[in-house]
Amino acid sequence: MIRQFCAWLSSTSLSEHIQDAFWVIPTVQTVHIVSIAIVMTSMAMLDLRLVGVAGRRQSLHEMGARFLPWVWTALVVLACSGTILIIGEPGRELQSDMFWIKMGLLACALTLTLIFQTQLRREKSFWERHRAAAILLGSVSLIIWVGIVAAGRWIAYVEHG
Repeated sequence: MIRQFCAWLSSTSLSEHIQDAFWVIPTVQTVHIVSIAIVMTSMAMLDLRLVGVAGRRQSLHEMGARFLPWVWTALVVLACSGTILIIGEPGRELQSDMFWIKMGLLACALTLTLIFQTQLRREKSFWERHRAAAILLGSVSLIIWVGIVAAGRWIAYVEHG
């Protein structure tokens, strides 16, 4: 079924336009990579602060206020650029196990980020008072975000469909 969907999608006029315009995929990939860098930098700062190895001069509430807007904005850009990449090369993306691993990890990372942000909004000092939970959340989150980047890179190198 996924192969049929990919075949249909790649034959749409939008997909053909993306495929035929030599500059679209490299340009969108560049935007995608820059957005990944923004998310990774922001999440690394937050996760390392949660773990307690960086940024200790600022509270987690201050760091969240500083970095979370960057995360959510860049994630919107990633969703848009990722959609264009999927439309342009549906077989490469949707038939790749690495793509689905990346999407599963992304769902986990977004859930953890929402948990972090929700608790922070409810109680500014929650994570400072619950150090073990903060260390666990920051460690797991950082590992998952790195896994997302690794899986994303492997899409290009693992055979699909």
